[in-house]
Amino acid sequence: QAHLVESGGGLVQPGGSLRLSCAASGFAVADYTFHWFRQAPGREREGVSCISGLSGDTYSSDSVKARFTISKDVAKNTVYLQMNNLRPEDTAVYYCAATEGSCRPYAHEYNYWGQGTQVTVSS
Repeated sequence: QAHLVESGGGLVQPGGSLRLSCAASGFAVADYTFHWFRQAPGREREGVSCISGLSGDTYSSDSVKARFTISKDVAKNTVYLQMNNLRPEDTAVYYCAATEGSCRPYAHEYNYWGQGTQVTVSS
């Protein structure tokens, strides 16, 4: 059965960097669209960055453009989110999600989810 396992979260100072990993099993990452979402307490789940399984095109929300980069390594069957110049407002639980569909930031359209990993940006 399809399964996603996230890693790489933690505590980082403002301006620092983290790389999140999403290891897939039971299906090939090359065939799916992957979207990183995040959710902070009291806020709706927010789409952050997406890589299309159809075209390979990437998309990011305005708040993370030029700071976050999504990528996939087909050989390792793993999707990554490189996060640079982190800000306190980036603090959230980050989730990896996959769908056979397109890059749209609507959580209900995604079929497979990781367990979430906490990212805390604080001095």
